[in-house]
Amino acid sequence: MRWQQIFRSNHLGHLTEADIEVLRPLGLKSAFDFRGSEERVAAICGLAGIAVHSLPIEPTVVAALRARLADGIPLSSTDAIEVMRESYRNYVRHNTPSFRALFALLLEDRAPLVIHCTAGKDRTGFACALILHSLGVSCELIAEDYLLTNRFYRRDPAASSDLPEDVRQVLASVQASFLTAGFDAISADYGDLEGYLGDALGPRRTRTRNAPVALPGILKFASRPRQRMKLPQAAASISASRSAMTSSNAEIAC
Repeated sequence: MRWQQIFRSNHLGHLTEADIEVLRPLGLKSAFDFRGSEERVAAICGLAGIAVHSLPIEPTVVAALRARLADGIPLSSTDAIEVMRESYRNYVRHNTPSFRALFALLLEDRAPLVIHCTAGKDRTGFACALILHSLGVSCELIAEDYLLTNRFYRRDPAASSDLPEDVRQVLASVQASFLTAGFDAISADYGDLEGYLGDALGPRRTRTRNAPVALPGILKFASRPRQRMKLPQAAASISASRSAMTSSNAEIAC
């Protein structure tokens, strides 16, 4: 996999000058933004000179939890975990067009690029997992890359302050079961990941079973799809820019 071609991040709306100094040398050409309409208006991309592509997936998790709270239903971390899992299932059920658009744009060779939503962990994390799966990276390594969020993301202490602290902790992190829920929905609705990649995200004729997709200029292969690769080389192409992940933490919108 080519180094520093795809990055994932939280939103780019409140970048500091120090952040921009970190990001500028990456040579980013494009930003793929999974935020919903209100999120984008509240924090417009602060990095000049790159093409911004809106692939909206409206946030639902915080609203669902607040609705339960308004109905007098006590919330716990268990509730938050299940709502998070359901949101990942809904990425497949209701938001596949946004992921299809992402893959179409990737094939147009717009790298180096950054993929982000508000927090850069759920909508973005699922998108990056799909990319890695399409390229034949092992499930183990994909999970490791996804869980890097728990090392790099820094939650705004004021975010969703009306929710219980244990619920907020769930919203500010990722769990392997979230990703599993999304891929279980793929299996339920499309039979398997091969069917989803071929029938939902792109024409099946572009792929043969167990063969990785070729994304020009972004990722390239010299190994079998399931071969174990060292984490830094395999994960770095979609690992987070530390500055962008930690400096400007708006309210988590899942």
